[in-house]
Amino acid sequence: MKKQFMFAAATLALAMLATPTLAQTRLKWAHVYETPEPYHTEALWAAQEIAKRTNNKYQIEVFPASQLGNENQINEALTLGTVDIIYTGVAFAGSIHKPIAISNAPFILRDFDHWKAYRDSKLFTDIAAGYEQKTKHKVTALTYYGQRHLTANKAINKPEDMKGMKLRVPPAPLFLMFTKSVGANATPIAFAEVYLALQQGTVDGQENPLPTIMAKKFYEVQSHIMLSGHITESLLSIVGGHVWNKLNADEKAAFADVLKTAASRATDKIRASEQTLAAEFRKLGKTVVEVDRKPFIAAAVPLHNDAAAGAGWSKAEYDALQGLK
Repeated sequence: MKKQFMFAAATLALAMLATPTLAQTRLKWAHVYETPEPYHTEALWAAQEIAKRTNNKYQIEVFPASQLGNENQINEALTLGTVDIIYTGVAFAGSIHKPIAISNAPFILRDFDHWKAYRDSKLFTDIAAGYEQKTKHKVTALTYYGQRHLTANKAINKPEDMKGMKLRVPPAPLFLMFTKSVGANATPIAFAEVYLALQQGTVDGQENPLPTIMAKKFYEVQSHIMLSGHITESLLSIVGGHVWNKLNADEKAAFADVLKTAASRATDKIRASEQTLAAEFRKLGKTVVEVDRKPFIAAAVPLHNDAAAGAGWSKAEYDALQGLK
C-alpha cells in the first residue's frame, strides 16, 4: 500500500511538472511614464492580451515611473537581459542606431498626419531593421508621444527669447539640436527628476507634450506654456532579443500584433488629449502662449542634416521622410 501511494505521488508530481502553469515565462516591461498615462494603461492591456493569446505561457509585469531605471538605464537593461520589453523615446534608441532618431529632429515632421505616414512607411520599417540588426532586439511598434511644447516662468515668443536659458532636455544627444537652434543652454536631467529641478530653479524651463506636462504636474512649478510644437515625439516598443528569439512563429505574431494594437490605442488617446489640454491649463490659471513657429522653424531646418548638431541619418533617408504624404 505504501509503495502504491509513493508511486501515485511520484506520478502526480511528474504530471504537475508537465502542466502549462509551471511552464510560464515571466517577463518585465519597463518604462518611465506615470500610471494614469495611456502608455502604461495600454501596456497593462497588452500584458493581459498576450497572456490570453499564449494560453498564459507569457506573464508580463509592467514597471512604470522609472521603477527599473531611467531611459538610458532601461535601454542598457534590455541589452543585459534584466528587462524584457521597454518603451523608449526614439532619441534614446538613436544613441545606438542614429537613423532611428530622425523623427525627433526639431520641426522635421509637419504635423500628426506626417507622423502617421512615417509610422506606416517602408522608411520606418527599413530604419527599424537597421536598429534590429545592430542590437538583435525587435522593434514592434511606434507610439505617438505628442508635440513637445516649452514651459517657463516667462513668455517665449521668438528664438531670441531662449538665448542663454537653462532648458531641461532628456539625456539623449539629438535634443541638443533644438537647443542649439535657439541658443539655449541644454541641461540633461532624468525624467523622474524634472519636477524638482524646476521647483528648485536648477533649470529655467522644460519641454514636453501637453499630456505629459499635465501627468507630471510640471504646470505647478511653471507659469507659462508655449505651444511651440518643436518636436513630434515618438516611443518605440522594443522586445529584447533574448526573448524574441525564443518565441515560435505564432508567439511572434501574437506579440507583434498586440504591441502594435496597444501602440495604436495609446496614440489615439494621446492625440485626443492634446486637443483639449490647452483649455484645461488656461482654466488652471496658466498663461498659454500661441507661438509663431515660423522663426523657430527657420532656425532649426539648417541643422537637419548637420552631423555636428546631432544628425545621424543619410540625405536619402531625410528626403524620403520629407517626401511622405
